[in-house]
Amino acid sequence: MTPAELSRTVLRSVRGAVEARELVLAESALPERVDVAPPPHEGCGDYATNVALRLAKAAGAPPREVAGVVAKRLAGVPGIAAVDIAGPGFLNITLGGDASAALVREVLAAGSAYGRTGRVAGAASGPGSPVHLRPAPHPRAAVVAEALRAVMEAVGEGTRAGGEDVRPVPVRESDGGYATAEELVARLGSDEMRWVLLYPAAHDHVRVPERPVQREGNPRFLVQYAYARTCAALRNAHDLGVLPAGADEAAAEQAAVARNKAGATAGSVDDGVTVPYTPLHAALAAYPAVLEAAARLRAPDRLARHLEVTADAVLRFLVTCPPLPVGEQKPMTVHRARLAVAQAAGTVLANGLTLLGVSAPEHL
Repeated sequence: MTPAELSRTVLRSVRGAVEARELVLAESALPERVDVAPPPHEGCGDYATNVALRLAKAAGAPPREVAGVVAKRLAGVPGIAAVDIAGPGFLNITLGGDASAALVREVLAAGSAYGRTGRVAGAASGPGSPVHLRPAPHPRAAVVAEALRAVMEAVGEGTRAGGEDVRPVPVRESDGGYATAEELVARLGSDEMRWVLLYPAAHDHVRVPERPVQREGNPRFLVQYAYARTCAALRNAHDLGVLPAGADEAAAEQAAVARNKAGATAGSVDDGVTVPYTPLHAALAAYPAVLEAAARLRAPDRLARHLEVTADAVLRFLVTCPPLPVGEQKPMTVHRARLAVAQAAGTVLANGLTLLGVSAPEHL
């Protein structure tokens, strides 16, 4: 269940409670959408919403009472394992055991199309009106317009008749002059140049480093490094004869030979082994909504920052849920399930980097 699906589910529960007169609310007081987000602290479910706090005044009831009504309805929804009321009336929602596996299957099935709802860049036709952008005559505007066009085409978002201007704050050097594209590429390289120009919001000034920094404190490096780590995990798993859960049968048969040599347990993609819903799952599930928001708000920086969040979650996941055996441990089915999560994460990182025009290296 993605955040968007969960939001609609909560809203349906609210409307159902009103129709059953469990809550007394005027139609005008019903929200058009419900915000759900990962809770700020671990151990508080997978998602949280403040919908009860928002509705309490209009319903003429205490927030926790409203929360209790909504929680009772949500508790019976397939895909939701538990709903807890916290504090003044927040709802903490824990998804069912299959939620993480279903999300991973969705990402892997879609592949490079995950998150896309519109025509692919360069396609002759598809949903959404054409994208016509007029960048200002400086390198940052050109880079932002190129990334924005890719994001808008990915979600089928068109422009107004006649096109739209793209005018982010231009890049100035310390001497007050404007930096050229050639100067920035010569100093930073193409990937770093694009990331540096895209990462800040369009109205923010760009701070250009003297040279690219190859460490995790650099968001661009962090994202590329996390992607390379997922590729390395898949390569190493292949050498051990371990494939991600859901791999095709022919590949699975080939892997079985290597697995038998390693004395590993074969396992099955359908034997009930699942990976708990983690912050990485939340980041992967939110990716389509981030793309939509980046296109609608004309803000490709939102995609860049979400990739940073996803990359951080990837690196944490690889430590807390290792997809490969450690030490003398034999490969098990749980490793296949974790490996599928890593593969899905790599898919999302690669998709996002491609839209921003930044490379996704398999080795760093």
